[in-house]
Amino acid sequence: MIDPARRFSDRVADYVKYRPRYPQTVVDTVREVCGLTSESAIADIGSGTGFLSELFLDAGHTVVGVEPNREMREAGDRLLARYPAFRSLDACAEETTLPEASVDLAMAGQSFHWFEPVSARREWVRILKPGGWVALVWNERDLRAPLAAACDALLRQYAVTDGPVNFGGVGDEGVARFFAPADVTLRTFPHAQRFDRDGLVGRLLSISHAPLAGHPLHRPFVDGIGALFAAHAVDGRVAFDYVTRLYFGRLG
Repeated sequence: MIDPARRFSDRVADYVKYRPRYPQTVVDTVREVCGLTSESAIADIGSGTGFLSELFLDAGHTVVGVEPNREMREAGDRLLARYPAFRSLDACAEETTLPEASVDLAMAGQSFHWFEPVSARREWVRILKPGGWVALVWNERDLRAPLAAACDALLRQYAVTDGPVNFGGVGDEGVARFFAPADVTLRTFPHAQRFDRDGLVGRLLSISHAPLAGHPLHRPFVDGIGALFAAHAVDGRVAFDYVTRLYFGRLG
């Protein structure tokens, strides 16, 4: 089975170019609920290419990214090079290397489902200051939208995996177990991207189970994307819909 820390190494370029950022409502909500100030210490766990860190850096915060995948971490360092308030660590959710009681907010964007939850929880309790907060964020394809549902079915048909197909998210129950015995709050926000044909292809190839060039399933997969694009495009573009899920709370 592929090590989750290496899973996106061969598709970083598509990830950076075609994955969605997060809506502004995420940082606005977290800042309000958690009472963050410019002095608050934030750790972005599984920071990847830096999209969630970028949102908080733009809001004036200092962020340390924790990312074990070298290619993803280096892409994040390039994206965030203009922010002196950002630094990254070659570390993981279960062993961040951060000092004890040093973090006001531990957050994870599009990455928590790759963590080992028991070890990660123990580590986050260690690094959080008393009263510190946790925020978990996912941009999930909105399967109520016809194109997103059709793309999901295509991905499941052509998924290349040596284990269960994991398209992200652990569900409300999995998140609740992580926070228990404390409560967790969920807020959702609509979000969307617009793509031409090449953009839709790149977006779906950024998913870890998608067959890349050289794999025998790659060509039929890309042809299937082209057929979906033709069926849903208006004026040469399609809308790709998401529901952004934000969970937040304290660890009991």
